[in-house]
Amino acid sequence: MTIALERTTPATLPAPPRPARLALTPKSPLGGQLDGAWWPRTRDLVAELPLLVAALDETWGRITRVTVNPDRWPVIPHTVPVDGRTVHVGWFTEQDPDKLILLSYTIGRWDLLVVPPHTAPAAAARLMAAASVPGSVLTAGALIAAETVIGRRPDVRKREDAWESEGGACMSPMGFPARQPVGPLSAGAWW
Repeated sequence: MTIALERTTPATLPAPPRPARLALTPKSPLGGQLDGAWWPRTRDLVAELPLLVAALDETWGRITRVTVNPDRWPVIPHTVPVDGRTVHVGWFTEQDPDKLILLSYTIGRWDLLVVPPHTAPAAAARLMAAASVPGSVLTAGALIAAETVIGRRPDVRKREDAWESEGGACMSPMGFPARQPVGPLSAGAWW
């Protein structure tokens, strides 16, 4: 007698959505260029905007419109559903490509730096901290450009090691650092 066992796989529950990665400028009388930063996980506005808007609804009120620059977003939908309502999405080529603008009919406007999804965590942390400084005059484009320069900076220790090994320091014939001249030692005599 043969017995057949039916193996069933346990039903997997969908993973809960991960929270939006945000850094917001604290309330301050100082007005700056940016109101914080957002680090999306992808360039998919349909997937990313609901998480962002839902996270900001409590803090900033009901977001009704979002504008982006099409240079950074491959697909820009006209609307995005968020918690049973619709958020309108627009685009302007004149807008800073690294900035997202959020609008509310009753509260106002907020500008967020958009940290590129592929950014390394350390660089994203620097960008998010810089974008959330109250009263900062740095634009989204300026912050991204500065981080690009920082990211390409060679390691300082490697430069110092290269300097020492390539004869940058005064070396004695034995390969040891030579004593440096310090000025006149006695009347008219130099080292």
